[in-house]
Amino acid sequence: MNTPSQDWLDKRYGAARRLGTAAIAPILRQYAEPLPALESPAFGELFDRYGDARVVLIGEASHGTHDFYRTRAAITQRLIEQHGFNVVAVEADWPDAGHVDRYVRGLAPSAWKRHIFSRFPTWMWRNAEVKAFADWLHRFNHQRASEARVEFRGLDVYSLRNSIHEVLQYLDGVDPHLAKEARRRYSCLTPWQDDPALYGHFVERNGVMPCEHQVVEQLHVMLAEQLTGLIADDEGFFNATQNARVVQAAEQYYRAIYRGSTASWNLRDRHMFDTLRALLEHRGPQAKAVVWAHNSHIGNAAATEMGWKGQFNIGQLCRSAYGRDAVLIGMSTDRGQVAAADDWDGAMLIKDIRPSLPASWEQQFLKAGVPASLTDWRDPQRTELRSALSSTLLERAIGVIYRPDTERQSHYFEAVMADQFDAMVWIEQTQPVTALPLPKSQALEPEDETFPFGV
Repeated sequence: MNTPSQDWLDKRYGAARRLGTAAIAPILRQYAEPLPALESPAFGELFDRYGDARVVLIGEASHGTHDFYRTRAAITQRLIEQHGFNVVAVEADWPDAGHVDRYVRGLAPSAWKRHIFSRFPTWMWRNAEVKAFADWLHRFNHQRASEARVEFRGLDVYSLRNSIHEVLQYLDGVDPHLAKEARRRYSCLTPWQDDPALYGHFVERNGVMPCEHQVVEQLHVMLAEQLTGLIADDEGFFNATQNARVVQAAEQYYRAIYRGSTASWNLRDRHMFDTLRALLEHRGPQAKAVVWAHNSHIGNAAATEMGWKGQFNIGQLCRSAYGRDAVLIGMSTDRGQVAAADDWDGAMLIKDIRPSLPASWEQQFLKAGVPASLTDWRDPQRTELRSALSSTLLERAIGVIYRPDTERQSHYFEAVMADQFDAMVWIEQTQPVTALPLPKSQALEPEDETFPFGV
């Protein structure tokens, strides 16, 4: 395991190591702020301290926990209502999130079309908790001028087929000649669009020529046509351009997965960060974003085992780009139930979450004895708390797959929490999300290859 050297840890975190883990829980108890009911004004007031940020990233320790989704939505509502946040960017496919975006901004009558969030894992975004937030945002936006409405956007890279379709559909409407040329360029990828991982395999293992040149050329042509005024710089063009960027990133990603987990992880998170940055630029100087993603994406990877192996993530990139204008908030739990699968492309199951391991951060929050809390160490004066959180302990990550029998190997990694996050929302016992069913006639789209990460 490629972790920091003992000398490095002693130099960087020597005080915390001398403090010992026995002293961590009492300090957490001292600084933990109990969470009021989500509907209470007092709950929202707890998070006003982050209102001056440009980007607030809110994580989750699993993709299938009701309490994480509901709490994250309540924090986001406060930031939108009281502090002017106007972009919600989530770890979801751009085209699927686009349907939700059009609904919440009053541009479409419904969000939950048959094909929305229909690929594995369907429950990650097609659930009652996300729908409730989207309905709230629709009502909130209805009271505002169209240019002031809050957006709901997707950041992820897995939508090769749908993104190609949206680019072509847009060009068909504005310039049939450009659409014909785009079809010619994308024809390199269309044989693989239902199984893009197979494309990566044949390029990396069998010597098939990659389609990189064609997809890059297509994006450049669209940008050039916009610069010359032949395509209007409007919402439709922005959406099509972002879909073209997804196609370009997906082509790279499905080749990268055969070069190792670090290369593909970094490419994916770089794409998500670049998409976030494009959203902020598109919205203008007053843009403020809330990001919803897994803890492993929004916590600073440089303070974790991931980073020590060479991986980076959105949180690390945002911290580098925005400094204190980026706030990283984690969420975690000790036990309860979660919606997850046994294997990739498996059925959703309601699974019991095992109590946290003794050598974990979760165990320290459990010992602190505050069942639901916000613990914040962003304040530079909280040196005692930061010191207590500067040890290296285990941290649990449950993605869309949960394997309790191999939990230590499958779901725990080492982390220095003081540098990973700015704050932690702790909910001791949690319940699973409520998945929304797909119409029985709707077949699932082919899965996209994120395993073994599943986050």
